[in-house]
Amino acid sequence: MTGYYDYVLGLIPVALIGVTASLTLVGLSVTSALPFGAVAAGTVMAHAMFVRNPVASEAPAERSFDGDAGERAAVGGSAAGGSSAGTAD
Repeated sequence: MTGYYDYVLGLIPVALIGVTASLTLVGLSVTSALPFGAVAAGTVMAHAMFVRNPVASEAPAERSFDGDAGERAAVGGSAAGGSSAGTAD
């Protein structure tokens, strides 16, 4: 299944070569057309990195699977109900 970043990886060389080739066909020299193709490819990469970034914006919160045991542990007691002070692991 292809996703957004698969399309971006394919679009980077297409933008570079396509814009450069089309500007060359219009009449610009390759030396003048290549920076425009590089800017187009850079724009595609910048969009992928900064507009639709691949990093999740927020990590999911940790949940307790055994009811309110996490609440007891958060206020200082252990999940078993006793104090864990002075015991070795």
